[in-house]
Amino acid sequence: MAEQGQAQYGRGEPLGASYRLVDLLGTGATGEVWRAEHTASGEHVAAKLLRAELAADPAIVERFVRERTVLLGLQHPSIVRVRDLVVEGDRLAIVMDLVDGGSARDLLRASGTLPPRDALTITAETLDALAAAHGQDVTHRDVKPDNVLLATAWTAGATGDVRVSDFGIASVVADRERTTTGLLGTPQYMAPESISQGRAGPAADVYGAGVMLYELLAGRTPFAGPGTDFAVAYRHVTSDPPRIDVPDALWTALTTLLAKDPGARPAAADAAATLRRLARSLAEAPALAPAADPESFAEVERPATVVRGVRPDTAAEEAPAVEDASPAPELGPAGSQTVIRPLARQPLPVVREPEAPPRSRWQRPDWLTNRTAALGALAVVLVAALVVGGVVWLPGALARRGSSTPAATAQAGSAYQQDRPLPTGLTTTRKATIDPERGTVALSITYAAQSVALRGPLLEVVPGATAKASCPAVTWTGEGVSAARNQPSLTGVGTPCSWALDDVEVPAGQDLTVQASVRLATVRDQAALQEWLDAAGSATTAAVTDRGVTGTAYPVQRLQGVEVRTPDRTVSQTTLPVTLVPVWPSGADDLNPLYRSPATGSPSQMLTDVAGGESGVRFADGCSGALAVSSDGLVVTALSVAPSCTVRATVGNFTNLESAPFGITTRD
Repeated sequence: MAEQGQAQYGRGEPLGASYRLVDLLGTGATGEVWRAEHTASGEHVAAKLLRAELAADPAIVERFVRERTVLLGLQHPSIVRVRDLVVEGDRLAIVMDLVDGGSARDLLRASGTLPPRDALTITAETLDALAAAHGQDVTHRDVKPDNVLLATAWTAGATGDVRVSDFGIASVVADRERTTTGLLGTPQYMAPESISQGRAGPAADVYGAGVMLYELLAGRTPFAGPGTDFAVAYRHVTSDPPRIDVPDALWTALTTLLAKDPGARPAAADAAATLRRLARSLAEAPALAPAADPESFAEVERPATVVRGVRPDTAAEEAPAVEDASPAPELGPAGSQTVIRPLARQPLPVVREPEAPPRSRWQRPDWLTNRTAALGALAVVLVAALVVGGVVWLPGALARRGSSTPAATAQAGSAYQQDRPLPTGLTTTRKATIDPERGTVALSITYAAQSVALRGPLLEVVPGATAKASCPAVTWTGEGVSAARNQPSLTGVGTPCSWALDDVEVPAGQDLTVQASVRLATVRDQAALQEWLDAAGSATTAAVTDRGVTGTAYPVQRLQGVEVRTPDRTVSQTTLPVTLVPVWPSGADDLNPLYRSPATGSPSQMLTDVAGGESGVRFADGCSGALAVSSDGLVVTALSVAPSCTVRATVGNFTNLESAPFGITTRD
């Protein structure tokens, strides 16, 4: 957020029918951010009002109104929640939760740089938010420290405080990346493909997070330095980021985020998991001293240009100069500010090569004497003889030495497989390594949780080496984790070779690794190992998404969604009954609710597994003040008459929850 300037609006002015402006918090490229008050409840919120000239643009108004459902539905613990959209006269405002713990930019201003653990944690939680948005086909397109807010004043080692803001200017993307003819973003943080081609997909958000991580570690962005904003921006395309003094593992992860090729960057969820692992391993690493801007940058390696010689007797014609009358692109007043100006398309100068003179009849060069030609022919014959002799002799020589080919001997190799993140926030990564001496495979399974702690039991399918092979012997190891064969009569899951891992506890924002030794003597090379590991992941996914399975087993893996149920009508000044119904692959399960409010007794085991119990449940008013929610967020009361209301809810990692509309009437 930029520093405050001359405000377009005044303190105390109404905003729509439900809000009043209280204090100007700051100004940015697109408008002003105000602390506002909900006139009915007195609750403070943040309101972002677009600049008057933008709000007067019918196309922009239409776009924000069209995306209202997307913005309101974009809910995640690490995303600043959008509450309402106000369109009133020449005012267009986005009303969102008030987050007053400062921003990552404020941290940089105060300390210059952050310790690796804190920088990695902030970036990982930012990537969590981006992963949730990308899952709903929304890209941010302006990831930077200014837009990464903090729920509370930052303390070293804190987790769960990041709130990513300013999704209000994001564009919705379908199955392909959207292209644009203008720049939308901040030059210091824009991805190479956004600058050179106008593309702004999910990979560009990951790149922006990488630039932010670099800045949190070094105190400056990777391509900051002398030159115009256009020069700074174009370094993203042409230059390598200068190395900073961090461990090799961290530098490798950072440069992967900053890869020039969008396809070489990891998905946001995968990147978040990697950074969390690094944060734990670098918990004691100190912050770096702020880095100075480099005087020069190493250029990205490109294919060499071939320069053809000119015959001495041929004069090269001077190519005519091509005049480019298009204006130079303007990227705005400062590299840290968001740019929304169009970028003029500049045609590349076309230089026509002079026509080659007609070829004359070939003449022998002076240096090619008869003796030189004879020696050259002899050299060709000798080389051919050596090649033929090598082809004939080498296999026999290897056989005489007793060497064996890779196909005849088991090779030590490894394979890697990762599942898509589940709705509960669980991500599963599998790694396997062949032990050729023992005829076994070392299997390592890592479970990672997003913003909410998750508990077992978890299902794992460990198949035989082939589809027709019997189930292999498996020996499990892992601190605090017990394993037993899955019991179909108890769980309803009948997949062969399946195991139940009990007592698995994955802390919020962390991961847990379980290891096993699998006897697979016939898996003898890396290709077979990868095929087997992929089959294990696919079989496990098929088992937990089987629509034919009913029951409540393995909720962390099988729970697909949560429905918020209320009566069609309720009476004012009474408690509103709310039921949270689990949705499995087979559909909603009315017989086994996750939670009922008001609650009686202990929470269900399902709720404990996926949300940590009642602490992971929160209700919110979706009726502009007609509902009141208790201080613990668990009890909803109807306050006043309203023809159509909704209740919003968060259950663990399920944040985009809302009931069907219901009415509030009087007792009469």
